[in-house]
Amino acid sequence: MIHNMELYQVFYVTAKAGSLSRAAEELYVTQPAITHSIKQLEAKLGGQLFFRTPRGVNLTVEGRELFAYIEQAYHFIENGERKIADMHQLAYGEVRIGAGDTLCKHFLLPHLKTFHESFPQVKIQVTNRTTKETIALLKEGKIDLGIVNLPISDPQIIIQESLSIHDCFLAGETYKHLAAAPISLKKLLEHPLILLEKGSSTRAYLDQFGEKQGLPFKPEIELGSVDLLIEFARNGFGIACAIKEFVQQELADGNLYEITLETPIPARKIGIIKLKSTPLSAAANHIYEALS
Repeated sequence: MIHNMELYQVFYVTAKAGSLSRAAEELYVTQPAITHSIKQLEAKLGGQLFFRTPRGVNLTVEGRELFAYIEQAYHFIENGERKIADMHQLAYGEVRIGAGDTLCKHFLLPHLKTFHESFPQVKIQVTNRTTKETIALLKEGKIDLGIVNLPISDPQIIIQESLSIHDCFLAGETYKHLAAAPISLKKLLEHPLILLEKGSSTRAYLDQFGEKQGLPFKPEIELGSVDLLIEFARNGFGIACAIKEFVQQELADGNLYEITLETPIPARKIGIIKLKSTPLSAAANHIYEALS
C-alpha cells in the first residue's frame, strides 16, 4: 500500500532533474527537504536509490528499476488528466439516456441532433423504455438521464419540468364529422377507440381522466406504438389518442382531424430526470440543461 505519494513525486522529479538543488527549485521546497524525502523513501524500500556525482545525482540499479515504473505511472496520470480535460470540453465522453419511442422521436431527437453536430466525439446511447422502466434504469445506474411523461413522484430523483403537452383525440376521414364541433366524452365513447396498451404513463393518465368523469375507456384496439395508433386512425379503424404537439404535421396536411372534447384532458408536462445522489458528467449536464 502506498502511504505517501509525495515521496515518489520527489524521487521522480529528482531523477529527471539529476540534481537535488534543481529538484528543490521545481518543487518549491528546500534542498534539505528533498534529501529528507529521498532518505525516507530509501528507508521504506530498504535500498539506496541515488548516488552522488560531481554534477549532481544518478540513479542506482534499484533506482533505475523503480524509475521505470514511476515514469509509467506519471504518464498514466497525465493521460488521465488529459481525458478529464477532454471530457470537460466535450471532446470525449458518453451520455446514456432513457426515453420512450414517442418522446425520443419528437422531443429528444432534435436536441441530440444539435448536440451531435457540435460535439461529434461524445458517444450517445439511447435506451427506449416506458416511463416506469426508464425510472428503474436510472436507479440502477444504467442511464444518466431520463425523459419521461409527468406526473411522477420519487424521493431519489430530481425532476425538471420541460415542454407542456396536450393529449387529443384524432380521426381519419371515417370519423372526421366528429371534429365539426366539441363533443362530450360520453358521445366520443360511442365510437371505437384506439389506445396505447396498459402499462405506459400516457395510458394511465388517460384512464385516470376517464375514471374522474365516471366514463372509463374501453378501447377496441390497443397498440404499443403511437405511430401505429395514428396509422390505424388514418385508415378508419377508430379514434386514437395522441399528443397534439407531436402530430402537428399530420393535422396540417389534413390526414388527421382533431376531435375536441367539451371538457378537454388537462395538459401535462415532459420531465427530465436525474438521480439526486449522482453528479452528471459534463456531456450529460450539457444535454440536461438544453432539455430543461
